[in-house]
Amino acid sequence: MGTRRLGAVLLVLFACAAQAQEALRVGSKRFTESYVLGEILVQAAQRAGVRAEHKPGLGNTGIVFAALKAGSIDLYPDYTGTIARELLRLQGEAGLDEINRALAPQGIGVAVRLGFSNSYALAMREDRAQALGIRTLSDLTRHPQLKLGLSQEFIGRTDGWPAMKNAYRLPHRTPSGLDHGLAYEAIAAGKIDVMDIYTTDAKIERFNLRTLEDDKKFFPRYEAVLLHRLEVPKRFPEAWRELEKLAGRIDERKMIRMNAAAELEGKSFAEAARLLESGGGTVRAGQRSFLGALFGPDFLRLTGEHLLLVFVSLAASVALGVPLGVAAAKLRWAAQPILGVVGVIQTIPSLALFAFLIALVGTIGTWPALIALFLYALLPIVRNTHAGLEGIGAGMRQAALALGLPARERLRHIEMPLALPLILAGVKTSAVINVGTATIAAFIGAGGYGERIASGLALNDTVMLLSGAVPAAALALIVQGAFEIGERRFGWMARVQGGGRT
Repeated sequence: MGTRRLGAVLLVLFACAAQAQEALRVGSKRFTESYVLGEILVQAAQRAGVRAEHKPGLGNTGIVFAALKAGSIDLYPDYTGTIARELLRLQGEAGLDEINRALAPQGIGVAVRLGFSNSYALAMREDRAQALGIRTLSDLTRHPQLKLGLSQEFIGRTDGWPAMKNAYRLPHRTPSGLDHGLAYEAIAAGKIDVMDIYTTDAKIERFNLRTLEDDKKFFPRYEAVLLHRLEVPKRFPEAWRELEKLAGRIDERKMIRMNAAAELEGKSFAEAARLLESGGGTVRAGQRSFLGALFGPDFLRLTGEHLLLVFVSLAASVALGVPLGVAAAKLRWAAQPILGVVGVIQTIPSLALFAFLIALVGTIGTWPALIALFLYALLPIVRNTHAGLEGIGAGMRQAALALGLPARERLRHIEMPLALPLILAGVKTSAVINVGTATIAAFIGAGGYGERIASGLALNDTVMLLSGAVPAAALALIVQGAFEIGERRFGWMARVQGGGRT
């Protein structure tokens, strides 16, 4: 009886400990305001004593919403107009009740109006707009020569460029997509005339832009809200009560102030988010030091995530790629199909493969990233294994036959050691490729150095970009150097075993 009670107590304690360790997972999209709001939500949960983690810069609306539905994140900040038009295809000004009825079958809901609206709009440089007499979106119809620079998401959204062009009968062609952070620099330099903006962007005033009036009332209201899984209030009641206290606390002025802290002062997103509680100060232009950004508090975490992505996927690629290369060399009929398939995989664009794998796996983050990197690493390993075995001279093969060794023993003791230097060169190539490709995995929430690159793009922050690119490049050089040392060692061993063959 005592043993049973002790077991029951231990089971309860274990369950409590597991629950205590459960983290509230907050997602965000890949633009400044979403990063900052994500940090505000994390900090609110932490004030309630709940462990919370931020999965920043997951991509566009479709990817983040898919992550929410799959349970990869628990909530993220979004906007009523985006939810109604882009996700639910509702027309008109949908209220929260209507939105929640439409979302309920998916186990998702909307709550906590944060207190501000952040609408889409088009903007021009003030001097250019004044010279052409452009004040409204309708005025653009008289100037088909203007060059537009629109973000990729705005071009593809239901409530974006296609519908707006039709509503205003704009004569302009659909432009190539331009990253939102880079568009400000492009319009300041006169490379584009018109860009899409968020009305709470801090750079509107800094770059002296004129927001064009939506005279046909095309855009709906975009009230900032929390989009969450319906079980979140029950799973995290203390955190949810703290999140509800954010209702109405962030007006447009405060949101612009926090955006400015991140974009103009060089503050981290977490530091910008803390201004909501501290009251903030004046905005001044600034720039963080490169070394401070490079060896920031997230350096070890990002390094660990990047190494995990590179070497776990590489190990899986070696485990499959070498046998496939052997099969291609030994089975003549299989060579072309095997080399053809791994070659085609290599041509698939990274983001397209990531998107496909998210749909296939049903989640974002590490798993689809590992699968993608594993697939990309196959070609050099398979091809070099095949080439190494094919390159063994006829004399060496005949000598092995003369020893009376069976085919499996010849492969194991003679052919594979002779092919090893070339196989190792293929593994080295795959490893270096994976170091670079792994940076893109941050766009689906897998972390690594690409997380800084994504943030740098969102902020158009060169220091942040370099703090992600430089360690990735350094890691690639270190990996290449380590493999070259290994190649020299195994190359020497192969020459000894092969009687001087190089």
